[in-house]
Amino acid sequence: MSLLMLDLDNTLVDRDAAFRAAASAFLRACGLPGEDLAWLMSVDAGGYAPREDVARAVIGRYGEGASGEAVRSLLDRGAADRVVLDDAVRDVLAGAVAAGWTCVIVTNGRTAQQEAKIRRTGLDRIVHGWVISEAAGCRKPAPEIFRTAAATAGACLRGAWMIGDSPHADIGGANALDGVRSVWVSAGRPWTEAAFRPTHVTDDITSAITYVVGRRPHGAPAVRP
Repeated sequence: MSLLMLDLDNTLVDRDAAFRAAASAFLRACGLPGEDLAWLMSVDAGGYAPREDVARAVIGRYGEGASGEAVRSLLDRGAADRVVLDDAVRDVLAGAVAAGWTCVIVTNGRTAQQEAKIRRTGLDRIVHGWVISEAAGCRKPAPEIFRTAAATAGACLRGAWMIGDSPHADIGGANALDGVRSVWVSAGRPWTEAAFRPTHVTDDITSAITYVVGRRPHGAPAVRP
């Protein structure tokens, strides 16, 4: 079986859009300035900032204006309650499975949050499995999390592909593994890392999956248009 590993946040789903909606609702509910949305998004850093650091920054900025319960709700459920899976992504991912690819989500994050996103969007009914850093005890780009993904699916890492939006976590992680190729979902950003490069670059996830499926698993028939 040929393995296709996929990042979740800002790759399969638009996590930033979901967090932006949650942050806007948080500011409105607490009677806080709407123009602070840009600041809150920068503090969140696309979900890469540690939850505790974001909570401290928000409480430090607003004091009693932001209750601990409201902040916890934003950070624990905000984005997870709002993520959606675009129909185009659903279709191309299902097509990859039908074409013979074993698809596993590999994501950094907290287990409860990430599993909520996977189940809310119906990804759990499409992919063959998922590995979440909190449960795995290691984070991308550590090789161990990718090896766990392969073991979860009963697949081999040699010949596998990794698709993701993070140069460091996704592409750097794949680059460190023998025989693993990668597609970077750039969203229009330039590649700036000098030490390594992805196998391929696309603007969006649908194009990325389409590219990999076109390489088809070894021994599988070509997919006809």
